[in-house]
Amino acid sequence: MKNFLTLILIVSGIAACSTLGVNLPSITEGATTDRLPGKIVWRDLLTNDPEGSKRFYGELFGWQFESVGSAANLGNNSDYTLIRHNGRLIGGMVDTVALNDRDDISQWIIFMSVADVEAEVAAVAAAGGEIVTPPVDLQRRGKLAIIRDVEGAMFGLLQSRDGDPEDQVPEIGDFLWDELWTTDVSSAVGLYEEVGQLKAGAPENAAASSIAETYRVLRSGETPRVGVMPRPLEDLPPVWVTYIRSADPAAITARVADLGGRVIVEAQPRAVGGEAAFIAGPSGAGIALQTWPLDQDN
Repeated sequence: MKNFLTLILIVSGIAACSTLGVNLPSITEGATTDRLPGKIVWRDLLTNDPEGSKRFYGELFGWQFESVGSAANLGNNSDYTLIRHNGRLIGGMVDTVALNDRDDISQWIIFMSVADVEAEVAAVAAAGGEIVTPPVDLQRRGKLAIIRDVEGAMFGLLQSRDGDPEDQVPEIGDFLWDELWTTDVSSAVGLYEEVGQLKAGAPENAAASSIAETYRVLRSGETPRVGVMPRPLEDLPPVWVTYIRSADPAAITARVADLGGRVIVEAQPRAVGGEAAFIAGPSGAGIALQTWPLDQDN
């Protein structure tokens, strides 16, 4: 457990950044006036195969990759790469082997916007969550912390320095949605309502009416931010799952194996609407595909 947490600290740019003076790039190209608590504003891929991951996501979704390396003051033994889609910043990628000579941890980490990271970390601790690493100032990126909620799902809190990216309609190949698969929906909802200043409710689309009692949508005003649902498998630990918008999940899954990935769940209809699939990249990090709008085929 200690080695696992140490790795997460390093590859998430927390402990290493605070000790090495790392200045991670901002999550926006320019300063904004937007502060959107509860929104998932950034995602980092932790991978032991950065070149394979670039090919995988680049071929499937048209993503572009921009290494910042020493330009971001990450040093010679680390590697941080920005991910773009159609030229827009959408996330980052961390080479876990370069950072800590480890190749056994690969996953996606989401970062939720908060107005005051210290206050929200205190709220998580008071609710029984675990502070994996306390808030640290990453200069251009802002203040960031990594935590586990009460059920054990790991995610990040980010108080961005330059503001949050504006809301916009996700394009095909963009990040679309983030969902918590957990053991206790009610407990999770209570925590995220407080930390993200969100309000829980049932899905609005008719297709999801049959699961309205178990699937919760957390909203900021009228804007849906994240979903919370019971974990689909009993032995699956609580986890945050990120979705990419896809016009045809089956067409994507047909190419996954040839690009070094693995299809975990084939494309199929979802109870909340639309069609979805679940895949893993070359390093084993899982990510989901989803059609949207949910009441249409694309």
